[in-house]
Amino acid sequence: MSSSEKTLTIDNAAVHKRTIVAREAQPYWNPYIAGLGLGLVLLSSFVIMGRGLGASGAFSSLLAATVNTVTPSHPASNSFYAEYLGDGTKSPLKDWLVFEVLGAIAGGFISGLLAGRVRKTVEKGPRISVRTRFVFAFAGGILMGFGAKLARGCTSGQALTGGALLGLGSWAFMLAVFGGAYAFAYFVRRQWT
Repeated sequence: MSSSEKTLTIDNAAVHKRTIVAREAQPYWNPYIAGLGLGLVLLSSFVIMGRGLGASGAFSSLLAATVNTVTPSHPASNSFYAEYLGDGTKSPLKDWLVFEVLGAIAGGFISGLLAGRVRKTVEKGPRISVRTRFVFAFAGGILMGFGAKLARGCTSGQALTGGALLGLGSWAFMLAVFGGAYAFAYFVRRQWT
């Protein structure tokens, strides 16, 4: 047994006595090395696929496919859905961004498994309940989704891809994201301390 493994023995009437080997979580990567790796992934994306990274477009494709399945007549008269559905010969779920997001989810899970970080837990501060944490997380996710559509891209599409292409709007977007986050952090800091 390596030094990063612990032995746990479970003895319960409902559970037979057994020994589980649990790995200690590995340390996080150095942020500079992780940033270099992300830059290489972005470069590879441009070279191999001919386009950069992004995520919000995948959710728009999923929404368009869902609406088209539920009410096929509605997307035909809506320019937002028409952009994702195209001429109808190809499913919007066969888009590069959909596969990219699925790969990011699978890669994150595999990485978490290898680093010993997959656990059933809720990250929260001591002054907030699990339910309130979920409400805040989902509300924040919904606001970010609307913001991504208004900004014509999410942080990966605007900041990484647009910033790498030296897009002025992308740099303004990132300054606004960081400025807004720092300004809003003042109001929610007590939830985490």
